[in-house]
Amino acid sequence: MINKIKKNNAFLKKKTIKAYSLTEILIVLCIIGILLLMILPNQTSVIGQAKAIEAQAMLNQVYGLEKSYFYRHSKYSNSLEEIGFEQEKTVDEGGQAIYRIEIIEASNNHFLARATATSDLDDDGNFNTWEIDSKKILTEVTKE
Repeated sequence: MINKIKKNNAFLKKKTIKAYSLTEILIVLCIIGILLLMILPNQTSVIGQAKAIEAQAMLNQVYGLEKSYFYRHSKYSNSLEEIGFEQEKTVDEGGQAIYRIEIIEASNNHFLARATATSDLDDDGNFNTWEIDSKKILTEVTKE
């Protein structure tokens, strides 16, 4: 009989599984959350820089289209449609583009195009703005 009880106890001991309690898991998740909150404010500038790449790429595309238009017509155009640039829908319009592109000025020998953020990326009240001209000088007018 004693052997039978010992065998049952050994069987029961083998069946237990080591695991973490709910409290331990919650404590670890809270610590991870606190660490993320400490890191995220430092990452907003990196996020802004990554999103600014979109503005730079679109302005470089506008530059190429304007140059192509200039070679055909000996002047720059005021119209994005005329040069063949298609503006994607912005975030506030239900699309994915963060920047709105516009041609500020165009003449026979000069143009200026601007990309303006449709939302304030770091909540400081300034909307990131980039410009490119006919000499392909890309400048950040309003920093994020």
